[in-house]
Amino acid sequence: MDDFEVRHLKESDIPDALELMRESLGETELLRRTPALFRWKHLQNPAGRSIMLVAEADDRLIGLRTFMRWRLELPGGGELQCVRPVDTATHPDYRRLGIFKTLTEAAVTEARADGVHLIFNTPNPQSGAGYLKMGWTQVGPIGVLARPKLGLVKRRDTLNPSRTVDIDAEPVRPDRLPAWRSPLGLRTPRTTAYLTWRFNQHPTADYRMIMEAGGLAIVRPNSRHHRSELLLCDMAGDIGPRVARAVVRRPGFAYVAAWFSRGTPERAASIKAGIIPLPRVVALTLFARALSPMEVNVASLSSWDLALSDLEML
Repeated sequence: MDDFEVRHLKESDIPDALELMRESLGETELLRRTPALFRWKHLQNPAGRSIMLVAEADDRLIGLRTFMRWRLELPGGGELQCVRPVDTATHPDYRRLGIFKTLTEAAVTEARADGVHLIFNTPNPQSGAGYLKMGWTQVGPIGVLARPKLGLVKRRDTLNPSRTVDIDAEPVRPDRLPAWRSPLGLRTPRTTAYLTWRFNQHPTADYRMIMEAGGLAIVRPNSRHHRSELLLCDMAGDIGPRVARAVVRRPGFAYVAAWFSRGTPERAASIKAGIIPLPRVVALTLFARALSPMEVNVASLSSWDLALSDLEML
């Protein structure tokens, strides 16, 4: 098929784009594809408006490809302009016609022309092979740090799989957050604009902050497999086991889950609090593609300094 049109997505296309994602990818109570969430990701992001392309044929949208703008700090100073491929869909009636590849190559061309240095994402196993064929590199696995709570981990909420436990903690206030440490690898800059957008303006996720002994943890209540979990998304200030233990002590959750890169103080504090790596568990796989010469080896997982907050995009 070579008679579809590739063009930029217009705001008036958003309802049709969301319907395309529902038809292609489905929707659950925990993942609602709402106009507010789409606009938050792609129009309100302080890093800039996303690259948004659609394929159109037979008077309807048959493909969607979005590259979300992002920034990464370098350990020695400076920033990289980045994009993250997210919200990709091809209509079930038009698969295996090259729409995904055509849209991706067009988005890469636009990103390069915009001065983007790096593309990174965490594709599912089905699309990972396609990215490798188009020039991406598989960087490595992202695992899980977790601490179950005896008794509660066996409890299942059979009535409502989307139920989450209320948490006695304040909403995140960027004006009250302690200092953030310098990057040890490629890391999202924790600017006030980013923190406000990331944790205060998210239309579906409820982020809270727990302060303890000069440190701060940003957490998010969630439900997974009929069990309530508490996600430890980030830490700042005096990063030590006391603040991680304050997260573990929050009642009502079957387990605490987190991710921090190896060699970071957040990972060390989590492990001392009993939030430990789960052996042989891979939650995501990081892929990257450099569009210009890099000062760091982006193909090595040791070059990245990531927390759960850098990775999850609901």
